[in-house]
Amino acid sequence: MTDLSFSVERRPDPASDERRAQIHANPGFGVHFTDHMVTATWTKDGGWRDGKVVPYGPIQVMPSAAVLHYAQEIFEGMKAYRHEDGSVWTFRPEANAARMARSARRLTLPEISEADFIGSLRALVEVDEAWVPPADGSEASLYLRPFMYASEAFLGVRPANEVTYSVIASPAGPYFAGGLKPVKLWISQDYARAGAGGTGAAKCGGNYASSLAGQLEGIENGCDQAVFLDSASQEYIEELGGMNLFFLTRDNELITPELSGSILEGITRSSILELAKDLDLTPVERKVPIQEWKDGTASGDIVEIFACGTAAVITPVGELRWAGGSAPAVGGPEGGEVTRAIRQTLLDIQYGRAEDSRGWLTRLA
Repeated sequence: MTDLSFSVERRPDPASDERRAQIHANPGFGVHFTDHMVTATWTKDGGWRDGKVVPYGPIQVMPSAAVLHYAQEIFEGMKAYRHEDGSVWTFRPEANAARMARSARRLTLPEISEADFIGSLRALVEVDEAWVPPADGSEASLYLRPFMYASEAFLGVRPANEVTYSVIASPAGPYFAGGLKPVKLWISQDYARAGAGGTGAAKCGGNYASSLAGQLEGIENGCDQAVFLDSASQEYIEELGGMNLFFLTRDNELITPELSGSILEGITRSSILELAKDLDLTPVERKVPIQEWKDGTASGDIVEIFACGTAAVITPVGELRWAGGSAPAVGGPEGGEVTRAIRQTLLDIQYGRAEDSRGWLTRLA
């Protein structure tokens, strides 16, 4: 059911073609933003209303806005891809809509329908289509960030009666500008990203904030990211601060930690589990002890390791470190052959270079 339509208020001073070209030449990630954004408001009595595309700019909230005090907010992340014919598509937005609905239920926020969620993406991309990078084979895209937060002004621990939804967009360059490079990971033994019964399966900012201390500890120990274990036993692998993990065995099993209630169900993760069968791999979801990683790389049972997420698609994983030890990198200096093949398969679908046999793509413009 569609509740929202989106009126358009164009900004009077949009970026020039020259400025956009400068940004597209070196966009980085999450640094530059398009000319417009989507907003909509939900109230307990009135539901969703006031869908708008408006000039990108500061958001005004009261100092007592509930989100600032009780962290009642969620978000999503996906990309818009320019195809060779000039059209613009996104990848599995209905899965992002479903995950946002699950996150909303966990944070007691209102759900936005799939139709309105995808409609909001389309409304923004249609207005800011010129911001979608050209199809030049560089893996550039337009990153889309829908988010929702408790905007009601009050102090008190209860679900907010007013909520704001918004979508912003940011040109994104290739994550690995200089080619694939395995990341070094640190086992976080003092910090947990999430716990049983918590918000780990929801995409909310608090989970990312809680991962930062472990990530900084990893950086201090010469690593790029941290691996978080289950909070109860500290025995089983969960995920990185913002990416899911996969392990390829020499028997062609592609293993990923099973969803525990404290692991975010990544859209890229679920896509890889489906694609694995096309590549003659056996996808396996189960508990993965951290000791299995250490032993498997030493014995040769584990031959490739990678992490996955929207931003980087797939990131090869190299050395694993922890207090008092390390496990060697596997798979080579640019990741293993299977890691690269899965990554290329996903990219080819997303950019329209391969058949979309599963109906994963939705046209936005």
